[in-house]
Amino acid sequence: MEIERKWLVAGWPEGAVPSHIYRMDQGYIALSPTVRIRREAEGGAVRHVLCFKGKADAAGLAREEIETEIAPDLFSRLEGLIGLPLIRKEQRRYPLEGGLVLEVNQVDQGEPGSFFYAEVEFPTREAALAWEPGKWAGYLSREVTGQPGQSMAAYWLATRRRAVRAGKIRAESRYSGC
Repeated sequence: MEIERKWLVAGWPEGAVPSHIYRMDQGYIALSPTVRIRREAEGGAVRHVLCFKGKADAAGLAREEIETEIAPDLFSRLEGLIGLPLIRKEQRRYPLEGGLVLEVNQVDQGEPGSFFYAEVEFPTREAALAWEPGKWAGYLSREVTGQPGQSMAAYWLATRRRAVRAGKIRAESRYSGC
């Protein structure tokens, strides 16, 4: 189960030092349910992940998520099936109190529509609802948790709409999960 809150943010948090920096490439095989591939690189280590995500709950906080690491050659084959440029992301992780982590992502740097968003994952719905950003409140002022269209799947659909119209990717329904 994935339980998270999400914010749109205006760049990297000033003065904060990330504990990890990842370079990611991700693409969508299907949008409902979400079936996604992602390559995650940090330093010399690279992971290839196949992910399935169910529909979010009414509050947009939680959904079933299944991730499994796959071989690089399978990732390449699936990327070829997608046939579209993958989304490029840089993710920086910042430790928070209580063992939580703030993940800040820059999406498709240098491309039209490039943006930043942040997420925090929680162990329970109650923890997610009770969490206050404290010193991060000014930075995390534009929460978009549960808002339709505020997801990586929605971004994928919007930025590759011509490919969808041409029938190159499936888009059976509008989906708001990333």
